[in-house]
Formats: sequence, C-alpha cells, structure tokens
Amino acid sequence: MSNLFDKTTDALATSIQLRQVRHNVTSANIANAETPGYHAKKVDFEDALARALDLDGKGALSTSHEGHFAVGGKPSVEPGIYENPDVAISNDGNTVDLEKEMSSLAENSILYKTALQLINKKMAALKYAISETR
Repeated sequence: MSNLFDKTTDALATSIQLRQVRHNVTSANIANAETPGYHAKKVDFEDALARALDLDGKGALSTSHEGHFAVGGKPSVEPGIYENPDVAISNDGNTVDLEKEMSSLAENSILYKTALQLINKKMAALKYAISETR
C-alpha cells in the first residue's frame, strides 16, 4: 500500500487476505468431510500475519550507505498450509472434525466482516477529512 495508509490499514488489509485463505481451506475441509482418506488442512494465520507486518522487526533490511541498492519492501503474505495434527483419524482415514470446522468457519467469517467494517470506517474518516478541507 502507499504512504496514504497507516500500519493499521495495512494490517487490516493483510488480515482480510489471510482470512480469505483460511476460509478457502476450511471450506475445502468441510467439502471433504465424507471423503475417505482426506486429511484436514490448517492455516498458519498468526505467523503469516506477523511476517507480513514484520511485528518483531527481524525482517527489516536496511542499507548502510546511500550508494547501496534499496532493499526491503513488503514481505509476501503466504500462510503456511499444513495437515492438521490436532485431530483424530476416523475408520476411513478421514481427519475432518465437521463441528470444529463449522465453528472455525463461523469465527473466521465474523473476524473477516469485522476487519472489513474497520477498513470501511477508516476510509469514511479519510473521505470526511478530504471533504471538510474544501
């Protein structure tokens, strides 16, 4: 994003992208709840968000001389998707717990909508500030 937006707006936008990925993974798990041998997937949401926002500052690169090439930039927002180790295996080899997946989908949906509402409020505040300066 440009310098027009602050770190909070960047965090909300990144959160929305990652919540969309989590929604897709959870929906795939639900769709395959009856598929023999299917192993439920899980999204590493928190670590991906921290990497994207560089909350701990470890990913920040800088130059020590003005003649050096510019480094840094926005890190990628690719969450880790892996097989969920926290589930039991059924008789047919499927590891999807439908109740947990439905609960996770509902929670993710609420948090996705909340992030959208917060971005909308920030955009409304910007719009108000722009219109009041005329």
